[in-house]
Amino acid sequence: MPDPSSSADTGRKGKVFADAATALADIVADGQTLAVGGFGLCGIPEALIAALRDSGVTGLTAISFERQYLGGELELEFNPQGTLAERLRAGGAGIPAFFTATGFGTIVAEGKETREFDGKHYVLETALTADIALVKAWKADKAGNLVFRKTARNFNPACAMAGKICVAEVEELVEIGDIDPDQVHLPGIYVDRIVVNAAPEKRIEQRTVRKTTGEH
Repeated sequence: MPDPSSSADTGRKGKVFADAATALADIVADGQTLAVGGFGLCGIPEALIAALRDSGVTGLTAISFERQYLGGELELEFNPQGTLAERLRAGGAGIPAFFTATGFGTIVAEGKETREFDGKHYVLETALTADIALVKAWKADKAGNLVFRKTARNFNPACAMAGKICVAEVEELVEIGDIDPDQVHLPGIYVDRIVVNAAPEKRIEQRTVRKTTGEH
């Protein structure tokens, strides 16, 4: 995989790339695992997702908190939301596995090691890492320090930390030093590439109910 810091890349200045397609062009490949931030439609890196779709790569494994862009999966692993977040956090922290009570006695625990501690049963969950992390932030400086906005922060930091290469889509880019260090939610050491999408669509999920026919 190419070095994300290589100066041989085009369409970039430091960590900042001209567009999503350019940022992904030399790093995405068939068969990769990707960690994708966001929850539902909140805090999703929509430009990066579209560029990934258009890249034509296949055989991807997506670590995500809701199906945002994939359909017709051949294989699906069920994981409680909190457990999935912790698996990503563990991967980013270099922790190989951990025990959790969540999911014991359910389909989630099938085929996994279980153990009893102080009379309570736990399931062994392994950490998750990814070849590439695609995340969305509100603001970044040119060193890659990120600031997330309210609930759009959700699982983006955990995904970023778990990725070998992290590409961040941001709405605003500022100079180094313009973000107060106390306001940084994710240090730039975790971010390799930055793409500015100043006007995201910000879709809103709506509940759809089935219309009834005939009389009740």
